[in-house]
Amino acid sequence: MMELISNPNAWVALLTLTFLEIILGIDNIVFLSIVSGKLEEKDQPKARRIGLLLAMAFRIILLFGITWVLSLQEVLLPIDLGFFEAHITGQSLIIFGGGLFLLYKSVSEIHHKMEGEEEGTSGKAASSLSKAVIQIALLNIVFSFDSILTAIGMVSMKSPAEGGFGAEGAIIIMILSVIISIIIMMIFAGPVSKFVNEHPTIQILGLSFLILIGVMLLAEGSHLAHFKFGDDTEVGVIPKGYLYFAIFFSLFVEFLNIKMRKNSKPVQLHNNTIEDNKLEDSDITN
Repeated sequence: MMELISNPNAWVALLTLTFLEIILGIDNIVFLSIVSGKLEEKDQPKARRIGLLLAMAFRIILLFGITWVLSLQEVLLPIDLGFFEAHITGQSLIIFGGGLFLLYKSVSEIHHKMEGEEEGTSGKAASSLSKAVIQIALLNIVFSFDSILTAIGMVSMKSPAEGGFGAEGAIIIMILSVIISIIIMMIFAGPVSKFVNEHPTIQILGLSFLILIGVMLLAEGSHLAHFKFGDDTEVGVIPKGYLYFAIFFSLFVEFLNIKMRKNSKPVQLHNNTIEDNKLEDSDITN
């Protein structure tokens, strides 16, 4: 442990992995904000806390079961139909299923909002909270797998003599990064959720992001299962950097739109006041 604390490479790995965990957790916070926003106001913080604590618990459990996680990459069902070839693994099934669930949930939420349907009334508060927690738990399982597999790929488990941190040191670094990132997300989850729920355009934008992430998970699951069409056409992965750049750019543009709308409101109010005064003056004259 002392060797790990005194190792500057371990601190760099911890900071890098914590930052990456926060970035990967953005989609989790968006989903939490939208799901918890349908609950009563007093239940919303509880749903967010439960969701983020579940995310932390799932990831730490998976880290202790790294051997089992890596075993999910073994082929369970080979398929060869000539025009289509695949090697289904447990990992690909989980990622692919998570993508389908995210697509279904995002599209159905957009449909409800466009049709003006509201879910959850005060009489259904308890069932809504339990339903929200179940949805959050299901999606956290998928996000946790994706996060942990990324962490395993970044932190070397080689012995210190070989330039790594050792299995025990790598697990300690990954657990610390998960705990720190979840604490940071807990601090900002409330303000982010409030902002998302107060701006309908941000909600639709967030749901659109979840559709993109769902498509990314479907592509990643297909790639992990080595979906192959014809002789040499294999499904590839969508680079996450491109996806998150598109998300941040879209948010930046939407923030500019919100700022512009706020600045235009006083001008409109001022013009309306002038018009009202003119109408009053004309009435008095008549």
